[in-house]
Amino acid sequence: MNRLPPLQRGFRALLRGEPQALFDWMDSRSTQGLVGCVMVIIAGCGLFGAAVGLWRSPLQAGYVAVKMPLVILLTAVGNAALNGMLAQLLGTGLSFRQTSLAIIMSFAVAAVILASLSPLVLFLLVNTPPFSSSGHGGDVMLVALVTAIAFAGVVANVRLLRLIEHASRGRAVALQTLFAWLAGNLLLGSQIAWVLRPYMGPADLPVEFLRAEPWRGNFFEGLANSVLRLLNM
Repeated sequence: MNRLPPLQRGFRALLRGEPQALFDWMDSRSTQGLVGCVMVIIAGCGLFGAAVGLWRSPLQAGYVAVKMPLVILLTAVGNAALNGMLAQLLGTGLSFRQTSLAIIMSFAVAAVILASLSPLVLFLLVNTPPFSSSGHGGDVMLVALVTAIAFAGVVANVRLLRLIEHASRGRAVALQTLFAWLAGNLLLGSQIAWVLRPYMGPADLPVEFLRAEPWRGNFFEGLANSVLRLLNM
């Protein structure tokens, strides 16, 4: 393991969830770790997004392949200052820089998991009814997308919890910090996702990168409506 380049050692530690190795990697002044994690997010989320968007059209697949990584990266950037302040207030001992790297690391783990779920998304694509305004195919795909992202996020944040616990030397502080970060990321990330729509829209609307009224409604309302329609099938 010691013979591997630093970037490969860092990713091995990241996927294994080795707190001390990750903390040392975060403490390094090299930008390789940050760049590597961003590239993993772009590749993993892009692959998953392409699989999701392909259900409607190749053009939609290309759009979603761009928008999925964009949602993740914008969420990380948008909450960087807030998460850093929460880490300081809750006594984790993590600096603003370390906080940002820790969250990017957790998103990179989630991206790897999402990439591994892409074949399952394609299987669902083949076995889901054709896209139509009168069917429930869009609701199925939306709920499946949210479920996959939630699963990837849970697994990734288990790794993040171990890292915060190692840095703060206390599980209670680590749990408080993690829940505070998750709340901020959920609220901002869900709204960014709603604006960019990295999934299928109504069948009677043309395929486009950004809707004419992107701020209309919200993510939680859209998800609740999809679930209710599926339950009333």
